[in-house]
Amino acid sequence: MGRPETSFGPRINDRIRITPVRLIDENGEMVGVVETDEARRRAMDAGLDLVEIAADVRPPVCKIMDFGKYKYELSKKDKQGKKPKGSEMKEVRLGRSMKIDPHDVEIRVNQALRFLLEGHKVQIVANYRGRELAHKQIGEAKLDDVVKKLCELGRLESAPKLAGKRLTAIIAPDRSKVEPFKRKHPEFAKAKPAEKAEGARVEVTPEGGKPAGGGERLQIPTAAGGDDAQD
Repeated sequence: MGRPETSFGPRINDRIRITPVRLIDENGEMVGVVETDEARRRAMDAGLDLVEIAADVRPPVCKIMDFGKYKYELSKKDKQGKKPKGSEMKEVRLGRSMKIDPHDVEIRVNQALRFLLEGHKVQIVANYRGRELAHKQIGEAKLDDVVKKLCELGRLESAPKLAGKRLTAIIAPDRSKVEPFKRKHPEFAKAKPAEKAEGARVEVTPEGGKPAGGGERLQIPTAAGGDDAQD
């Protein structure tokens, strides 16, 4: 039939040995059970291939089609079904208590902004310690300020919520804000990848995965006098 036979994938044309077959024509209409030679003749007359699409039934089901186009469509579906790499949830902690130096907060905000630029979601975590829970408004104000800064590049996906002593919010990247942000902050356009930033150690969880007890952790050395120095 003019097309080289393939030794892998579904059987086509002369490689289909079983007869009869249940035939579907090039228009998707069920022809019914016919001899395989007749099915091949129909395919040849249409300038197409006879492709076995269901080999495990009897009689096997064959369809008249353009096999090259069929393989392309299968390949396209396979690529669409694969999850894009690099889509992860990153967690950035605002220290181990609410007593964190403003400079340390700025470091963590910049780290989160780089994650958003790389296309990752970011979970911001503020932790209460000891009697700090009696003044929850302090942590809420701190987290709200961080979220406001990150929303310059992303969008709020999960509003701040308290679970135990852990106050969290999730920011998702917003592609429409990337270029305006880079023009306004050119220092980020040439910045090194977030996970390679000096002094940072990162563990990540693929998007859709659920962080367990903190999930992927970002630990950034704090300045003297910061929250880690006080612990």
